[in-house]
Amino acid sequence: MRRVAAGFAVAGLLVSGVVGCSDSGRTKLTIFAASSLTASFTTLETRFEADHPGVDVVTSFESSTTLAEQVTAGAPADVIATADEKSIGLVKDASQLSTDPTQFATNTLAIAVPPGNPGHVTGVDSLSNVSFVACDPTAPCGAAAATMLANAGVTANPVTYLADVATTLAQVESGEADAGIVYVTDAIAAGSQVDTIDIPAADNVVNPYFIGTVKDAKQASLADEWVALVTGPAGQRVLQKAGFGKP
Repeated sequence: MRRVAAGFAVAGLLVSGVVGCSDSGRTKLTIFAASSLTASFTTLETRFEADHPGVDVVTSFESSTTLAEQVTAGAPADVIATADEKSIGLVKDASQLSTDPTQFATNTLAIAVPPGNPGHVTGVDSLSNVSFVACDPTAPCGAAAATMLANAGVTANPVTYLADVATTLAQVESGEADAGIVYVTDAIAAGSQVDTIDIPAADNVVNPYFIGTVKDAKQASLADEWVALVTGPAGQRVLQKAGFGKP
């Protein structure tokens, strides 16, 4: 199993993606996925590779918006999975999907704070009194955070916007921020590294997750099998255990 670090340039992707085999000589299946899917898709990588000897699942986790832009620019992905409908829509509108995307999960927001809650965050209303961070509004988690704050009638702004939910959560884990608006699943995955404060359902936002095979996938058959795993019973069990909601 090999994971590609997030944030690489499209130019590098276009060069490295010309060949259909990984460094190990195995067939490479390239997955682009929203950073909030890191833990779940890593688990599914292990399962898929065990069921497909000779296949190397190579995953890139990044903001959905960034991944969509990379695919439409020609980056050689086989599958793309996003944390919103808008991002997958960009790929579909560019005629870069082999079929219509499939919704496979949902996610909601939570407030993550460092262990012990040193900023004494009590809820959404108290964010105006502390140093908090959120995803950039161009990313699905950032757009959801902005909508949630508006729903709650809170006008406070983050001290900084970050590229995706993984980097947002990292700021909280390191103690550099009193709080961060993240996905419930990321707060769960962080375990004891953060404490979690629930957001009332009336203010919260439900993000739908979509997946699809890229039109020019070099491993189209394997890509379809990956999509079937994610949307099937085994994949759904992994996702729901991680805190994702049903599609």
